[in-house]
Amino acid sequence: MGVSASRSAEVFTRFLRLGCTSFGGPVAHLGYFRREFVRAGWVDDAAFAEIVALCSILPGPTSSQVGIVLGARRAGPAGGLLALIAFATPSALALGAFGLFLRAATGADPAAFARGPRFAGALEGLAAAAAAVVAIAVVQLARNVVRTRFEVAPALVAFGLALILDRFAPAFAWVALVAGGALGAAFGRAPATLPARAPALAVSRGTAMIAGGVFVALLAGLPLVAPPGTYLDTFATFYRAGSLVFGGGHVVLPFLQSYIGSGVSERTFFAGYGAAQAMPGPLFTFAAFLGAAMRPLGGVIGALVALAGIFLPSFLLLAAVMPLWSALRQLPRAAETLAGLNAAVAGLLAAVFVDPIATTLARDPVGIALALFALLTLATLRSPAWLTVAACALLGALIRSYALPSGL
Repeated sequence: MGVSASRSAEVFTRFLRLGCTSFGGPVAHLGYFRREFVRAGWVDDAAFAEIVALCSILPGPTSSQVGIVLGARRAGPAGGLLALIAFATPSALALGAFGLFLRAATGADPAAFARGPRFAGALEGLAAAAAAVVAIAVVQLARNVVRTRFEVAPALVAFGLALILDRFAPAFAWVALVAGGALGAAFGRAPATLPARAPALAVSRGTAMIAGGVFVALLAGLPLVAPPGTYLDTFATFYRAGSLVFGGGHVVLPFLQSYIGSGVSERTFFAGYGAAQAMPGPLFTFAAFLGAAMRPLGGVIGALVALAGIFLPSFLLLAAVMPLWSALRQLPRAAETLAGLNAAVAGLLAAVFVDPIATTLARDPVGIALALFALLTLATLRSPAWLTVAACALLGALIRSYALPSGL
């Protein structure tokens, strides 16, 4: 096996494992990614924070885009595609199968799968494990990217803005990063030079122009040429969602509800919404559920079309902005700006850890205990993340089944 094939296999294996164990939503995914890939030597903390900053200011699924960049840096364009496929496949299969079941079932209660203390306890354990992963990621990332007193201000400003925006305008979370970068440019005292290689991808200007042109053409043209009630119309709907939504999976779900219309009943939609919250991997795989459950088309083909539509914009956008990002890094005070952006990433992650992760956990003694258990195993015993996740889920199910009712 050649070096390229070996690296491609490594990318697929690592992201498939993450796709099976990364519970907790987009920010938790970034914690899992940092733990996996900084430790493996694929990227350092500063480069990882820069990649997160870049992907956070683009529309689409931030964690999936970060995965695409990491995979492509490791194994070329094929590595980026393999990273997304591996990361998204577990939840896409589960949600697609659930959508097919509800589409075929008659008189079934879509929410019945979520009833019972064992399921609730398992979700509680998964959330607690994700909280521990994010807490460790925030501390370690901040330690490495907030190194001077000039970098404290962007982190604190991003932290405060992110808390406000998450409550009142979650689609504008990227504003916190822009503010951090602006503060870094204005007041920062970063080193005079940047790493020789940008921590993103080497994309030619010609390729970037083609990708940008295809992105705009599909976004503007598909609604005009797609006949209603066809698979092309389904593709256009999900492509629009992947192109226009800022803020990740929690924002795309209500966006999709407004676009699907009568193709999926409200009852079925919210059953799928609940199932998506329980899945590892990217929340954008909710598209598989909707594509499978939609009528009159739907089915397996509908799920595949929806997935292709919602994830394609990420590839096109990343390819389109890479030369611009590389050019921006060469401007005066680029190092200071990037230092501010990196510090702001730490502030953004800290804000999401506080609200909703910590505030939700604080109301649940069992969740607190499980989170402390996860912290112990991850930080002290150096347990693999997947093992800690599985153990927390099992403990949560056992506690809720045999010891305490849910909600105490």
